[in-house]
Amino acid sequence: MNKLGGVPVGGNNPVRVMGILNTSPESFFKKSIKTSKRHISDAVKEMESAGADFVDIGGMSTAPYLLNLVSERTESDRVQDAIKVVQNVSNLPISIDTCRASVAKMALENRVEIINDISGLKYDPKMIDIISRYTPSMILCAFDSKTVTGNHVTATKKLLRQSLSLAKKANIPSSRVVLDPAIGFFRRSGKGSFFTKITTDWLERDLLILQNLRSIKKESPILVSVSNKSFIGKLLGKENPSDRLFGSIAAEVFSVIHGADIIRTHNVSQTMDAVKIASRLSKSPKRL
Repeated sequence: MNKLGGVPVGGNNPVRVMGILNTSPESFFKKSIKTSKRHISDAVKEMESAGADFVDIGGMSTAPYLLNLVSERTESDRVQDAIKVVQNVSNLPISIDTCRASVAKMALENRVEIINDISGLKYDPKMIDIISRYTPSMILCAFDSKTVTGNHVTATKKLLRQSLSLAKKANIPSSRVVLDPAIGFFRRSGKGSFFTKITTDWLERDLLILQNLRSIKKESPILVSVSNKSFIGKLLGKENPSDRLFGSIAAEVFSVIHGADIIRTHNVSQTMDAVKIASRLSKSPKRL
């Protein structure tokens, strides 16, 4: 049985919901930014009350189209402050969205159970040692520092297999790994440091991946994060991420029906309702 931070995921388990808590003022979705203790406390209480299964804390935006790099000290301080608040007011398992070993180490020393590495253990060479020492649950994202060409589904599978292999070397059993196909992180160009370069249209890539989730996930549970992302804005002609709620819900429903095991979202309450309906609709129909 696969578990993420002690919570059973994948297989016959319910589709889980992970709430996003951004402590980075530079994040693309301004409504998700919580920097004061009171706002962090209120946000996580609301997530837990709505039924979230996890909270994912980020201390640095990784949106490819933003100049978002902050120092490791700044990221670590932001995350540490949020961890303390969340642990004081909630029992939700905490995930830390980072690909920096020093930030992961701090979080794991503070009893965090999950590391969400958008580089799939490929960005910071020190991350393997930290992960091996603490053996947390892992979310591994499809990523490459080189330009990726060819069929996008095949390429995504290959990148995820590479990350699974790295996790295995770090003594992380596959039963504690969830895969993320990296919606929004494959681009022709970008200002940030954390995206995979491709030569084809990024919108078509993201749509193709969502249409082929079952093929990509194989034996591992899969997490999908589409909330308020650029492809939704592109399809709807909505430049402001705050105008993308209904598009986000539609994409999340589609993802559940096509095999997603965890939905990572800014909109926990609305997503919970959508996931319940999508989960029921995706069950095999009874014979009449």
